[in-house]
Amino acid sequence: MEGNSGGGGNDVELVCKTLQVEHKLFYFDLKENPRGRYLKISEKTSATRSTIIVPSNGISWFLDLFNYYVNSEEQEVFSKELQLDTKVFYFDVGENRRGRFLKISEASVSRNRSTIIVPSGSARDEGWDAFRNILAEINEASRLFVLPNSEAPEGHAGLSDDVGAGFISQPAPATDLNVEHSSDLSPSEDMGNLGVSKVIRADQKKFFFDLGSNNRGHFLRISEVTGSDRSSIILPLSGLKQFHETVGHFVEITKDRIEGMTGANVRTVDPPQR
Repeated sequence: MEGNSGGGGNDVELVCKTLQVEHKLFYFDLKENPRGRYLKISEKTSATRSTIIVPSNGISWFLDLFNYYVNSEEQEVFSKELQLDTKVFYFDVGENRRGRFLKISEASVSRNRSTIIVPSGSARDEGWDAFRNILAEINEASRLFVLPNSEAPEGHAGLSDDVGAGFISQPAPATDLNVEHSSDLSPSEDMGNLGVSKVIRADQKKFFFDLGSNNRGHFLRISEVTGSDRSSIILPLSGLKQFHETVGHFVEITKDRIEGMTGANVRTVDPPQR
């Protein structure tokens, strides 16, 4: 993906955002060229400018990591390493006389190491929180842009507008979806109180779960997204309980293999020995 950072005349700007945190300006540019899509994040001060290039498949990982740093207690945060294609991003929390900051460094074989530093902000992590919110907006926008060479499934142009980026790090409790009650709803009733949409990630794939309805009744649409490839299945709510039981069966017979599995992309860096 490093080739995506070329900045040539073929680059198309999809989304541009600007954020000021204390004395720094951050520019977010979601771009696309024939080699793919990427997010350029630049930090500008009165004297310096530095840039990191995030492959499109890493935007949601950045969002998850900022959720981690925003939501964790100060004494509980750890440094993280994020592997994306041939790049490695290092996340380190530090502190100086101005307060806490998050240093993000990009290392790759084709670019010199580049670093941006995001202040936590004057109030409680308001800088990190604002940075996270822009990542969420860009992550959502990136999913809704369909690549020219890809075809969206029927009735599924891009992805459902109901799916919010924030769901990525908020797994749905089992009580969010009452299957037996849901199957009794008429097609004209509002689906808004049933959880609407959820997202899970497994390795490099994302799975989107969207409740919907048409003239035949209510259904659950499950979409698999890998890069620019999308495919969907439509499950009538009448079959949801049986689907749940069947998936549960395979979880049970494979639990010895899946217990202890974590995302392969991100690892915690042990603190130095004192």
